[in-house]
Amino acid sequence: MDPWWALWLIFTLPQILEGQTPTKPQGFPQLSNFESDKFQGEWFVLGLAGNSYNREHRALLNPYITLFELKNNSHFQVTNSMTRGKRCDIWSYTLIPTSKPGQFTVENKGERSETDKEDIQVIETDYIKFSLVLSIRQTSSHTITRVSLLGRNWRIPRKMVDRFICLTRTQNLTKNNFVFPDVTDWLPDPKSC
Repeated sequence: MDPWWALWLIFTLPQILEGQTPTKPQGFPQLSNFESDKFQGEWFVLGLAGNSYNREHRALLNPYITLFELKNNSHFQVTNSMTRGKRCDIWSYTLIPTSKPGQFTVENKGERSETDKEDIQVIETDYIKFSLVLSIRQTSSHTITRVSLLGRNWRIPRKMVDRFICLTRTQNLTKNNFVFPDVTDWLPDPKSC
């Protein structure tokens, strides 16, 4: 191989790989229908994994709650609430449904570049105990992948955590990309947010 060709490959291959779209989850059946009315309500974020997370982020994640409110029987207003000491951080966005069951796009309200596009897909849910959600955000320079494990309670069966780990592996994420909030001494205070 010509040395210039090898040098070009070394410098461009990481950029080429970084821009690849995450793979379709293997071993997870496509949702044939999605019941928005059953999905709405309060979910606890039990685990996150993403290609933009690393071990240092573990200390930054406090337990938090996500509320999915169904609006006009079509889109969701999503509100996240996380306590940090005595203050409460709240952020929200709108999910617009696509033609595929359980798949949404995030409505862009000026906080991101117009070129950024985020798709969110409910990969698996039983509506009463757990949900696995995949988010793929395309920026102008790379793709950000995030997998969320949601539960209706702070405790879920181990097999649901195993499904979460399987889903992260289909997205080429490693154990270094996992972030679990520490809930050992934390009890939600409804008055805090």
